[in-house]
Amino acid sequence: MRIGVTFPGGKKVLAEFGDMAVLTDQSVKDGGEGAAPEPGRLFFAAVATCSGHYALAFCQNRNIDTSGLALSVRCEPDSRTRLVGTVEIEVTLPPGFPEKYREAIVRAVEACWVKKHFEHPPLFSVRAL
Repeated sequence: MRIGVTFPGGKKVLAEFGDMAVLTDQSVKDGGEGAAPEPGRLFFAAVATCSGHYALAFCQNRNIDTSGLALSVRCEPDSRTRLVGTVEIEVTLPPGFPEKYREAIVRAVEACWVKKHFEHPPLFSVRAL
């Protein structure tokens, strides 16, 4: 996968890959317009949406009604590093969700591809051309 980045103005950054694009901006407090998510929030939104995808697919593959299915991600800071130190994912199960699948849906969400990159981080390299 290759992601190209351009700078459309102000503090905005546009990432393009294939026929898709994602815009980020900084908050007004940080000199942006607040017109799009900040990169850090978008990063953890990827964890949330990926986890949500796995929860949804789990239910759909078993014909479990997804009305009421929800998921939230809470990021708690580490005071020493000022980075996120703990990420908590909570799945709200829909009414009538079969008890026999409770642990299995947790395992499914834990398999999120984005989350797996925290467990097995890629190597990064940066170079100036």
